[in-house]
Amino acid sequence: MIILDTSIWIEFLKTHDAYFTVISQLLEQKDILAVECVFGELLQGVKNDAEQNMILNYWKHLQKIDMTEIIIEAGLFSSRNKLLDKGVGLIDAIILIHGIRSQSRIWTLDKIFYI
Repeated sequence: MIILDTSIWIEFLKTHDAYFTVISQLLEQKDILAVECVFGELLQGVKNDAEQNMILNYWKHLQKIDMTEIIIEAGLFSSRNKLLDKGVGLIDAIILIHGIRSQSRIWTLDKIFYI
């Protein structure tokens, strides 16, 4: 499974060829794992009802990890690993925990993930 960070979803939604083709295939193969905070960020930036409905439709149909207390776990993981000192915020720590727990890869344009 692959977790798409917000930056990758944005490229896909803009239909940038380098992302759109690959992600479309991943979607067809059901290889994408949705993370709630990523979709929250996407919804935060919607410009109209059509965009909102499209994002909510992806959210509704994608496989998800339903983890209670993941935010607490991400905060503890971040603290233990001094992630905040490295510029990694809570949302990114949550995405990292999703990746670790599900043994999924994370696809992002965020350079902070490569430290």
